[in-house]
Amino acid sequence: MVKLVNWLSLLGLAAALGSVAGALGSGLGTRFGWWHYRTGIATLGTVFWVACGAAVACALAAVLAMIVSRSRRALAIGLIGLVLAGVTAWVPYNLRMTARAVPPIHDISTDLENPPLFVRVAALRSSEDHPVAYDGPAVAEMQRKGYPDLAPLTVSMPPARAFVAARAALESLGLEVVDADAGQGRLEAVATSMLFGFRDDVVVRLTPQGGATRVDVRSKSRVGRNDFGQNAGRVRAILDKVKSAAG
Repeated sequence: MVKLVNWLSLLGLAAALGSVAGALGSGLGTRFGWWHYRTGIATLGTVFWVACGAAVACALAAVLAMIVSRSRRALAIGLIGLVLAGVTAWVPYNLRMTARAVPPIHDISTDLENPPLFVRVAALRSSEDHPVAYDGPAVAEMQRKGYPDLAPLTVSMPPARAFVAARAALESLGLEVVDADAGQGRLEAVATSMLFGFRDDVVVRLTPQGGATRVDVRSKSRVGRNDFGQNAGRVRAILDKVKSAAG
């Protein structure tokens, strides 16, 4: 029985490590162009089930180690594997639950009637990426229902100061600013996800309103249908930082 519990704990740990490698590989392979992003996303589904199986094996090994074999080694290995498998399984599970909870869109704008236009970014997108044109009334309606809080921001500062604040906001969030035209009141930037390397494009439009400035932000993914709420979250973060800078 001792040998059986030891082997079960080792098998569970090996499966847990395999699921971790699979999760990392699915993202890195997409990031470096080894396979299509859909392959990477689909791999996460397989990783989830492997991680669940590993978690069950490790949990069983840990229980048997405590009540049957009294093996501290098997108990430690089982618990380590259980933690690794649990965390790994949670990642794709959380993504799936998030995708179900947010609108299946990837183009978010504070101005749904006249969304800010991408200029510099248009040259950065490939033929396989989504076009820079706004996705239309159907998407606007889904945004209104899913993110009713997103709206233009008016700050009590002149456009020149608002421009500096907006650029600082983009940079503080880790975005790469690819265009900054103070004369036109437009900033464009690119956000890149850490693991998969997915790129979302952002444009900030500043419009003078007397002594104040209206700030509009748009964020659009280059690939995929559902952005898991990332673009909406980014728009909120940018507006919050500009608002804070305005005092």
